[in-house]
Amino acid sequence: MDTQQIFNLGASVIGSIAMWVLKVIWDEIKAIKESQDNLQKDMAKQVVLKDDYRNDISDIKNMFNRILDKMDTKADK
Repeated sequence: MDTQQIFNLGASVIGSIAMWVLKVIWDEIKAIKESQDNLQKDMAKQVVLKDDYRNDISDIKNMFNRILDKMDTKADK
């Protein structure tokens, strides 16, 4: 085996290893992107919309106001 064949064999082995590493990295990046997309879809289901939050807070304030009005009208303060 002469030096050119050894060099070609070494370059092929190093190239194959480099391509395998790049494929593994590419697959991991793809999996992370899919995971991120799934997370965004799940977050959209869990996030409270601003209008819903305002309506809920308004309902709570109204309940507190009714309770306070009842307490003010009690005769045995």
